[in-house]
Amino acid sequence: MNPHAAYLDPILTRHGRQVVNLMQILREAQEHYGWLHPDAIDYLAEQLAVPRAKIEGMASFYAFFYLEPRGKYRVLFSDNITDRMLGNVELMNRMCRNLWIEPGKTSEDGLVSVDFTSCTGMCDQGPAILVNNIPITRLTESRVDAICDLIREQVPLAQWPAEFFQVVDNIQRKDMLLTEGFVPGSALQAALARGPQGMLAEVKASGLRGRGGAGFTTAIKWESCRNAPGEVHYVVCNADEGEPGTFKDRVLLNSYADKVFEGMTLCGYVIGAKQGFLYLRGEYRYLLEHLNRVLERRRQQNLLGTGILGKPGFDFDIEIHLGAGAYVCGEESALIESLEGKRGTPRNRPPFPVTHGYLDQPTVVNNVETFAATCHIALNGGAWFAGIGTEKSTGTKIMSVSGDCARPGIYEYPFGVSVRQILEDCGATNTQAVQVSGPSGVTVSRQEFDRILGFEDIGTAGAFMVFDDSRDMFEVARNFVHFFAHESCGFCTPCRVGTSLLRNLMDKLHNGLGSPYDLAEIEKLNKLLLSMSHCGLGHTACNPVLDTIAKFRPAYDARMLHQDFTPAFDLDWSLQAARQMTGRDDSGAHLSTVEEQNP
Repeated sequence: MNPHAAYLDPILTRHGRQVVNLMQILREAQEHYGWLHPDAIDYLAEQLAVPRAKIEGMASFYAFFYLEPRGKYRVLFSDNITDRMLGNVELMNRMCRNLWIEPGKTSEDGLVSVDFTSCTGMCDQGPAILVNNIPITRLTESRVDAICDLIREQVPLAQWPAEFFQVVDNIQRKDMLLTEGFVPGSALQAALARGPQGMLAEVKASGLRGRGGAGFTTAIKWESCRNAPGEVHYVVCNADEGEPGTFKDRVLLNSYADKVFEGMTLCGYVIGAKQGFLYLRGEYRYLLEHLNRVLERRRQQNLLGTGILGKPGFDFDIEIHLGAGAYVCGEESALIESLEGKRGTPRNRPPFPVTHGYLDQPTVVNNVETFAATCHIALNGGAWFAGIGTEKSTGTKIMSVSGDCARPGIYEYPFGVSVRQILEDCGATNTQAVQVSGPSGVTVSRQEFDRILGFEDIGTAGAFMVFDDSRDMFEVARNFVHFFAHESCGFCTPCRVGTSLLRNLMDKLHNGLGSPYDLAEIEKLNKLLLSMSHCGLGHTACNPVLDTIAKFRPAYDARMLHQDFTPAFDLDWSLQAARQMTGRDDSGAHLSTVEEQNP
């Protein structure tokens, strides 16, 4: 008998021994071994009747799957620009010195490995790390020293100080979505009174658009899926919140999960689906048990399962699938591929998910905030919802505010709020720029602070990163470019090569070796990426560079005029080289900000 069978057989049974659940099977196996043990892979390949190469090929795509041993304690430093601003590099160096280890390496005794990862969704309480996929926030020198002591003494994570793992919601301004007092089941009761068509009509009247970034009309997506022929229909919640600077969905899932799950159930009622999936980014692994408890409570309350609220034929349930670190999986077709146990490569479209989605069946994919909003439409009606915000951008928007401000955190506003108003509310002073909607969004300069958030002006997935006069906007853009080059899935040559070339050009400028020729090359790369890339990652990779060249040109000229320029974010310990050598190491998406422009 295979020595791994005793542990792996229950996992296989729990997931129906289905290849479509391969990601979840591998995740649970890795949580036991600390990595994907070759003998365990052999056993899984035999039991699932798939080639070993299929398992290894899929696992190698994701940053949080390890085909080689890592440390017993796996420490990943969040490397978002806001973590940089808070000193994450210095803290990482301190930890590496204390533990006598190089960045990107595993200690010789196999005790610990230390590396970078992409944004962990803790931007309002950084610098942050993940230790064995569990977040630790608000790092300080003393906290780093204490963590090093705990690792050296091999203290189990469960016995570490509880305050290390405290993740707060940090809600600074509430409006419709963040109000308390929602009664689980109340939105479903209202929808049942209207019927599926009546509920769809209210969503139409509301003017609700997807909160993932692109803002496709929710009612059209639901109606297209409802009318699409198929054996079954599915509902998918995109909780793969990986766009750097975005953390609003984390708060909704932590404290408002009933609204999210009820919104998914409303969608299932409208489109005739019986199964829903919540795709949770790997960095939010710590929320998994909490969310499963909420789902179990809802089943006990007859809000999920068979005959929901006594309505014959209204059957719907939800499963949670955990991602494993891939920014591109925020793009809805890549998410569906991952949900099916494959590499997260975006699909060719058409056809679109509403007709050919999960398992080639009609599927609605909306993000966390969109589903939560539908509960308020069910309770108060579409006309009420449409009366909030602006004519083209109805309802409210939750913003994730971080960076150079006195009060970072979560802010909810009706659409139409100005950038200036948010800056005043969060206590930002001497602000020179705001990055709205993450690296794939737009850089807003001081002269534009009276612009508004809304689909008629600045569309947003929710990130709002503040930079004061002390920040070098070239280095901000360079950090974003490194992120895109790191997170390119590698499927298409224009993006795989183009993002690397863009990174190299920015590094050349960083070293004071640039010329106007390099700026012209960046413009050429942008045209190539826009016209030839397979998905939104490549389309948006040049955005932060072009924006900062146009609005903060002196930061680029300095690199061309002064050969002795000292970079603001210079890394000792050769961190850049170490990071390139270690290959992929994270993320999540993401391109949830590139929600489909077509249903």
